[in-house]
Amino acid sequence: MVCMTISAASFAPEYAAVADAPRSDDYARLTRIRERLLALNYSYDAVQELLGVEAAEAMARDQVVPGLWRVEHILRGGYSAGEKNLARLLAFFLLARPLTEAEATEVFGDALVDFENAALIERDAADSTRWTASVDLRPHAADDGTEIFVAADLGAHQRPGVLRKDHVLGIGHASLTLAQITERTPVKRALDVGTGCGIQTFHLLAHAEHVTATDISERALAFTHFNLLLNAQALNIDPQNPQARVSLREGSLLEPVAGELFDLVVSNPPFVITPRVAGESAEEQFTYRDGGLPGDEIVSTMVRQLPSVLVPGGRAQMLGNWEIIRDSEDLEAPRPWDERPRAWVADGGAEAWFIQREALTPASYAETWLKDASENRDRSHYEQTYVAYLNDFASRNVHSIGFGMIWLRRPTEATAAGVTEPLQRFEEITYPIQQPIARALTESVRRYDRLAAMDDEALLAAHLEVAEDVTEERHGRPGAEHPSVILLRAGSGLCRTQLLSTETAGFASASDGELAVGQIVAALAMLLSWPEYDEAAAAARGTQEQHPRDTLLHAVRELVLKSFLHFSDEHAGAASAGENAAEVYAAEAQG
Repeated sequence: MVCMTISAASFAPEYAAVADAPRSDDYARLTRIRERLLALNYSYDAVQELLGVEAAEAMARDQVVPGLWRVEHILRGGYSAGEKNLARLLAFFLLARPLTEAEATEVFGDALVDFENAALIERDAADSTRWTASVDLRPHAADDGTEIFVAADLGAHQRPGVLRKDHVLGIGHASLTLAQITERTPVKRALDVGTGCGIQTFHLLAHAEHVTATDISERALAFTHFNLLLNAQALNIDPQNPQARVSLREGSLLEPVAGELFDLVVSNPPFVITPRVAGESAEEQFTYRDGGLPGDEIVSTMVRQLPSVLVPGGRAQMLGNWEIIRDSEDLEAPRPWDERPRAWVADGGAEAWFIQREALTPASYAETWLKDASENRDRSHYEQTYVAYLNDFASRNVHSIGFGMIWLRRPTEATAAGVTEPLQRFEEITYPIQQPIARALTESVRRYDRLAAMDDEALLAAHLEVAEDVTEERHGRPGAEHPSVILLRAGSGLCRTQLLSTETAGFASASDGELAVGQIVAALAMLLSWPEYDEAAAAARGTQEQHPRDTLLHAVRELVLKSFLHFSDEHAGAASAGENAAEVYAAEAQG
């Protein structure tokens, strides 16, 4: 057992003992708490196994009744003492089930006083013989196998009334989505904007030498401080020198890191569009979701300003909402959803990839976020705020509100100079995709960079092969000699479907990595009796009368960009684990 005390001056002491937040001013105490949780087998897998599939899935929907039913079944059944204590513990921290004095003594043992002094548990104000949870404390398993414990405020399903304005959000759908889209290439410096309970920082520490975590909320940074030290060993943090790997900064958006540069930035900003009220103060806003600006200005500000804190070739991933405006000629129809995001990107000068995952009507959006903070529990307040949402959207002529994933990159010198074409991709994908998706995004961008540096002659010399997850479908009328529809389907990544021409289908069928692109094109030209290719004549005809070769090469580029086709040698010479991601990104962007 490690019994050392961290000097109060050594690591962000201002966040070690914040009111109404877990205390992390005694490392020996945190060590005893962690050891007790481990002794109780309080792990992600153990909790999932004990609850069972139905109760675990219900918990993911913030429904506690199936879990409580399952726990009572365990406590009354022939389960071991260890299993019963684990059931009591998970029900206590995750399902808001109080513990009697006897139960608390059995579950927490000699560490009961440590849990109390760390402000994790407290005596029930209505019944001093019972204990209640002060926080949501849950096990979390990262994709790389790292097991940690994460403390956050109790959610709406775990406590009565409306959430507090400075609520610190725990692990939820949005935070997990961001973690799944974050690229995991090793980097020197990473930035987590709006860290909340610190969940993105914990994931970043697995592949970043140093992480800076910022938040406008003092309580959020107190939770992050606690979680970092509670999990110091699992996160490879030296408890005697945490600042060597992580720093905490208080402030709004990018203000705390002005003038600094990072290789990777991630952010789950307070992007929820909220009606503004004249004379409102910051204390009246739900800081975990409301950035205090009108409309979608939080997201537009981040998109415009993020390149200023990235090294050349550095990347950012974030989530966001954007307003989709009504068409001026047909008020029932929207303008293109990407019209405004494209303008933000142009202002900021970044390369960008937006993927819209859903779009909600103003009414649906209002209902979602009023329920999120349990504002629907006060009928008068609910109705008043609902109307305020509708008036707010109507004032800006909003048709719907989009939500999705945002990928940004600060252009390298070659891209800025126009040597290579900047990546600008805006697409709507509302069907299920592979998760985590980060690796697929990284590989897709790598292919884009390589392809952008290739003219047609270089492409003709390349060797391509069909991705292993791709299948082909052919559809036709009964008795027809040839199919009328040919499709490629990707079984992983973004799970795209691509309609093919006969020529493109023939090309894909022959792409096994052995023949060069030019050899396959030449074979198709002979088979299909194409006219002889004259580059000058083709250029003179323009796009209206493209030569079949140009049409096919355009289609081949699209198949590569959408990851149906891969370069047969693309995994050769992959970057070593210790390389700086910004250097890797820059090298790839320059071909």
